[in-house]
Amino acid sequence: MLRHLFFLLLGFYSQWAYATLPIQYWQADSGARVYFIESRDLPILDVSVDFSAGSSTDTPDKSGRAAMALHLVNLGAGGLTEDQLTKGFADVGAQLGAHFDQDRAGITLRTLSSARERSRALELFGKVIQHPDFPEYVLGREKARVIAGLKEADTKPGNIADRSLMKMLYGTHPYGLRGSGEIESVSKLGRQDMIDFHRFRYTAGDAVVSIMGDVSRDEAAAIAESLTRDLPRERRGQSIPEVTPPAPGTQRIAHPATQSHIQLAYPGIKRDDPDYFPLIVGNHILGGGGFTSRLMEEIRQKHGLAYSVHSSFTPLKEEGPFEIALQTQKEQSEEALSITRKVLADFIAGGPTEKELIEAKKNIIGSFPLRIDSNKKILGYLAMIGFYDLPLTYLNDYVKAVSKVTIPQVTQAFQRRINPSGMVTVVVGLPDTSGK
Repeated sequence: MLRHLFFLLLGFYSQWAYATLPIQYWQADSGARVYFIESRDLPILDVSVDFSAGSSTDTPDKSGRAAMALHLVNLGAGGLTEDQLTKGFADVGAQLGAHFDQDRAGITLRTLSSARERSRALELFGKVIQHPDFPEYVLGREKARVIAGLKEADTKPGNIADRSLMKMLYGTHPYGLRGSGEIESVSKLGRQDMIDFHRFRYTAGDAVVSIMGDVSRDEAAAIAESLTRDLPRERRGQSIPEVTPPAPGTQRIAHPATQSHIQLAYPGIKRDDPDYFPLIVGNHILGGGGFTSRLMEEIRQKHGLAYSVHSSFTPLKEEGPFEIALQTQKEQSEEALSITRKVLADFIAGGPTEKELIEAKKNIIGSFPLRIDSNKKILGYLAMIGFYDLPLTYLNDYVKAVSKVTIPQVTQAFQRRINPSGMVTVVVGLPDTSGK
């Protein structure tokens, strides 16, 4: 019955995705790469412009520079003040957004597709992308805000665990830098740092323009050109060093929190890794599938050690982290950690069962339409496909690739990629051993 339902879902969703998501691609005269889906269902236009300007472009002494530059682009641009830009977008009902990670920085716009509103929103958006002013007084204000946030973050157990884990996992690799920066590095950032970074990293040659919505191909081409024509033409790209396996170990950090925060990590996969789909399906079974996962069954259901436990892969240009995270009572932290390690080791050694595999594929395929049920979500996929140079058929192929995953593929992929004895571990919040 499960297998029959699985294949019904596969057939339905594959046809649905294929019918609704034709992606067009071309290169603008400016050198920008353009990815476009025409959709006339709603009078809405969504645009994203992405650059190789993530936190891995920082250096230890300039940590936080990339995030600050992205944050400041809409706080004064093209001779318009922050308030003028905000009012200008609001007057036509347009919304700005942004996304940022180790690899990329992206700026997004949602606007009505009607001529007046679209024209004004795109005019302002073009100023934000191509002509940020980086006002000195705004930089000073935002630096103070970031530094205050960093000081507060450094007191919270979850943030302490995250920061310590990434340092152990990546060492001096750029992926180990904290995206928001460090107090000392942020305090030294100046306006010229912002100008130089934008000039070097926000280039048309490196830009990926993603467009989704109620415009024609010709209109989309004009939009992409208008948003990138004033940027430098160079395509610099980014050479990110290879990730090497970390020195395994466990760091225990005292903290007054009532619970221990436990995190384990190992270098995972690249975005274009051939093991991507076996690992995604396998992770769903291990710890990514909520209450149906093995980790949840053992840690919560059988032993009552945590309310929640999960595992995840974060694919990047180089190996992003594979992580397991949970919280538990301090006195139970060592037991919870021991069981977590055993579940991981057993899964890597023996792989999933047939029932687990069928259920995981059914859940992933069944939930796939929810990942592309809005223009905004599809735009996110377009930006990812463009930035990582994935096949234009990626969305159409997703369900098919999941459906073809086998038990040996999952087992072998985990054995190739994850060394359970080589994991790094951080425990923040230690049990009271005073005997009181």
